[in-house]
Amino acid sequence: MPERFDLTSVTLREYRSIARCHVALRPFNLLVGPNGSGKSNFVDSLRLVSQSLNENLDNALRERGGVAEVRRRSTGHPRHFGIGLSFRSARFSGEFKFQIGAVAGGDYRVTRETCRVNWQFERPDSFYDLREGELVESSMNHASPRVVADRLFLVAVSGLPEFRPVFDGLAGVNVFNMNPDVMREPQKPDPGDLLRRDGSNVASVLETLRRTRPDLKANVEDYLRRIVPGIESADRLEIGAWETLAFRQLVAGSPNPWSFQSTSMSDGTLRALGVLVALFAVPNGSLWSPVAIEEPESALHPAAAGYLFDALQTASELRQVIATTHSPELLDSEDLDPRSLLSVRADDGKTVIAPVNGAGIEAIRSRLFTAGELHRLDQLDPEPSPDVAQELF
Repeated sequence: MPERFDLTSVTLREYRSIARCHVALRPFNLLVGPNGSGKSNFVDSLRLVSQSLNENLDNALRERGGVAEVRRRSTGHPRHFGIGLSFRSARFSGEFKFQIGAVAGGDYRVTRETCRVNWQFERPDSFYDLREGELVESSMNHASPRVVADRLFLVAVSGLPEFRPVFDGLAGVNVFNMNPDVMREPQKPDPGDLLRRDGSNVASVLETLRRTRPDLKANVEDYLRRIVPGIESADRLEIGAWETLAFRQLVAGSPNPWSFQSTSMSDGTLRALGVLVALFAVPNGSLWSPVAIEEPESALHPAAAGYLFDALQTASELRQVIATTHSPELLDSEDLDPRSLLSVRADDGKTVIAPVNGAGIEAIRSRLFTAGELHRLDQLDPEPSPDVAQELF
């Protein structure tokens, strides 16, 4: 059984609209706020880390328009942005932090990077500290890999047993934003061990679940039947050298379900399937890394929100779940722990992320209002805090 790997906190400095934040995370997290408040920027910071480790830092920055588009634009003209992640599993805990500085000509360099792993039993603590391209402190007793100014050093040490689980855990973080249009298109088969960000290879991943974890595929289909009444199952359909999705759906007057290809299915049905597969798919490796999903309720009928909430919460028993939403219906569940809510607001273009304030927590706990009702009233305000957020370094 894969080991669970959770993020315990995220610290950001000058990242897009976020000037400073230090956010403690729970197994299940809902970022709530209006459009344009900065929810997507928060989860994008997690994807940037994962992408930088799986591909490279240069690709991650270029996809976002370069370092000038990633660091926050403000009157102070910050030259750096930074990301810090604290994490834990059953065997270890620790933190990984880095700071990226802009240089002339639109280039960049890693100005600071640290990683510390506190092992429970297996070995002494592992750590390194890089400053301006120089390794100034390290637990490594052998020759260390070469430091490269435009690459994260964690990639270079990922072959070492003391740092490999941290690399795997952070590289395994996935952020999804399902795209029904590409999910309808026939795709070339792939191994199906990792769902793409847009859900385009969902047929391959479903087939892998069918072969390796039929119990988890049954979970997906059970929730899909509840969210989209009439749907009985979803499977891969081979079409020559291509593949697509085939749904079995009940039709009035017919004793048996009919088969429909993905081209006949609604955006809501395809998005729901993609979200469920993202939640329950087996991890590609030995760790259940966190999964983040942007607006999982998009294109769904409000009546389905309760079943979707249940799926998100159930999946959080396997892996950490982070979701962004502005759906009151998704927040109406009486099973929602208000401590799972993170209020996101934009004040003069600056994003604030914090737990819901005490008054809101008490109103939800005492059943005076649901979180959805408070959201409709625009009363899910962040907890005020002094501007002394935890520093990265």
